[in-house]
Amino acid sequence: MKTSLYKTTFSLVLLLLISVYSNAQRFVVRIRPEPPVAVRITAPGPRHVWVDGDWVWRGGTYVYQPGYWYLPKARERWIPGHWKRARGGWFWVPGHWSRRIR
Repeated sequence: MKTSLYKTTFSLVLLLLISVYSNAQRFVVRIRPEPPVAVRITAPGPRHVWVDGDWVWRGGTYVYQPGYWYLPKARERWIPGHWKRARGGWFWVPGHWSRRIR
């Protein structure tokens, strides 16, 4: 019975993840915007990592969110966002945190 419950739960979680991923929208623009000049303040501590600014889709356009300092958890690393070419223009691939594999 436990095995059946685990399989059902795993199947539902997998289905949810697939549906969320497949519904992710890409907003394509003809010309990718230039980020504003950002001033980086001094790090709050020696272990803090600078997270570059990111673009978010809001109100029919990409809006720049400034960067910030972050204290990562054990084995975390920041994968920066980037612009990717698409048919008809460009779309933003957001930055994200990833676990380091030792």
